Amino acid sequence: MKQLLSGNEGIARGAYEYGVRLASAYPGTPSTEIMEYVGERYPEIKAGWAPNEKVALEVAAGAAYGGARAMACMKHVGLNVAADPFMTLSYTGVNGGLVIVVCDDPEMHSSQNEQDTRNFAKFGKVPCLEPSDSQEAKDLVGEALKISEMFDTPVILRSSTRVSHSMSLVETQDRAEGPRELGLKKDPMKFVMLPAMARKRHPIVEQRQKDVASFADTFSYNRIIMNDDSLGIIAAGIAFQYAREALPNASFLKLGMSWPLPEKLIREFASKVKRLVVIEELDPIIEDAVKLMGIKVEGKELTGLCGELSPEKVEIALMGSSKAKSIGSIDIELPLRPPNMCPGCPHRATFTALKKNKVYVAGDIGCYTLGALPPVGMLDNCLCMGAGIGIAAGLDRSLGELAKGKAVAVIGDSTFFHSGMTPLLELAYNGGSTTVVILDNRTTAMTGAQPNPGTGFTLRADPTISADIEKLAEAFGFKRIRTVSPYNVKETEDTIREELQTDEPSLIIARAPCALLKTDRILPDKPLRIKADVCKGCKSCINTGCPALEFVKIEEPAEGDKRKGYSRINDALCVGCRTCQEVCKFDAIEEAS
Repeated sequence: MKQLLSGNEGIARGAYEYGVRLASAYPGTPSTEIMEYVGERYPEIKAGWAPNEKVALEVAAGAAYGGARAMACMKHVGLNVAADPFMTLSYTGVNGGLVIVVCDDPEMHSSQNEQDTRNFAKFGKVPCLEPSDSQEAKDLVGEALKISEMFDTPVILRSSTRVSHSMSLVETQDRAEGPRELGLKKDPMKFVMLPAMARKRHPIVEQRQKDVASFADTFSYNRIIMNDDSLGIIAAGIAFQYAREALPNASFLKLGMSWPLPEKLIREFASKVKRLVVIEELDPIIEDAVKLMGIKVEGKELTGLCGELSPEKVEIALMGSSKAKSIGSIDIELPLRPPNMCPGCPHRATFTALKKNKVYVAGDIGCYTLGALPPVGMLDNCLCMGAGIGIAAGLDRSLGELAKGKAVAVIGDSTFFHSGMTPLLELAYNGGSTTVVILDNRTTAMTGAQPNPGTGFTLRADPTISADIEKLAEAFGFKRIRTVSPYNVKETEDTIREELQTDEPSLIIARAPCALLKTDRILPDKPLRIKADVCKGCKSCINTGCPALEFVKIEEPAEGDKRKGYSRINDALCVGCRTCQEVCKFDAIEEAS
């Protein structure tokens, strides 16, 4: 049966068809939907959100140690979090099949960096497979599991934004259970990585690399496609699709396994073409390896190291010009539409209160990262998941009075559970006077409102525990813990001011559900209106950054009217959060009749 599936749907379907018994993940674009599809469509798979990617990989590794086929899913920066178990899993091996799905984000559509996961495959000495469409996304899950079991290794399945989110036809089949016998297997020499055991495992890993490289020469998803021999292109994943569309008459070595590389196949292909070029996004992984083989090849000097490729970019890089016009290109200039927090977002109210205290804000990853943009402009650094608390603590301890009462950390509830608990414990342990604000909107909003350990629900909406942040902070040793409603801007502002003046670590929990949640809503959904004759045009409401607020310029003011304009509320967008009403000094905002 054929179905039209996205790459992420194809990966989820592959997990089902090829007998995955357990799947674990942390949401992160462009990988999020994989686990959502598993949860929605395939009850045969034990599936759930983990607090972070490290835990997700460890849970999946446990299943594989027991002989089960398992899958862990994350985006590229998530593999940084999971790097500790990942590197040693290469030594222990896995027993059952283990596929680690990692989705890269060239062009950084929703990411803080543009790293290339193939470096981790090379670094960890594990195979890496790359699908180029949804059919291969499904099929290569099965191939990854087979290779994992054949060579006793975890296998990376590397997708990218375009493969994950593009759709193509997929031939589906019924589920088949994994081949291994399930059970608890005692083998400390293999699975306990004390130095003495690890030293014995390292040569095994090196020999496995050679064995997998030999296998790569016969792997069916590595194949030569001969056309015109004047140009030969080596490519994998979405880069193959770009190159094939741009230069259909060229010859290709299409790689389904991008690490380790099939040296014999590469040499054979190179001998058949007059000009050899590697087309790959981001780092020159394939190009460098081909050069080390002593083969003359072109690559990054043509396509560059940064951003996404496209058929047009490939054609220009190789031919000097392009006959094609970029898909979606238009001849008119559209106004800029920067990302913005939603109308009624509780984070906007918290940032408004922070702004009134004129503080330096150490930020984190989530919807609230948008607080860095004007007119809010209240996020001063953002490094990685969970870093804001540690950075604020470092500023406080190193700058002393220079930072006293001027610096805070902000972090969302899901990010807190992901990697904010350990820096909060560090803050309690080592002291200082840092104030931390947890923006608890009761969901993992940035990636599509997935549940987290604080929401009381699992991936499949089954009731579960709801982690208590207040009790957790109390157990860590915090004595100053305050909970506020961010929509009460004045109370939140005063609370922040009070905590900034303390000489010990303090925690403020700004708790209000995401404005987009269908359940747990507290907003009235009754739009407000601004009395144009009362509004002074001071823009205090506009500076909250709410998309429902507009500023109307007065072109021809009435006699005595010195205003340049006045604010207006778009009642189609307003959800009645009243943040603008809270900051208005002139009582110009009221509930619409």
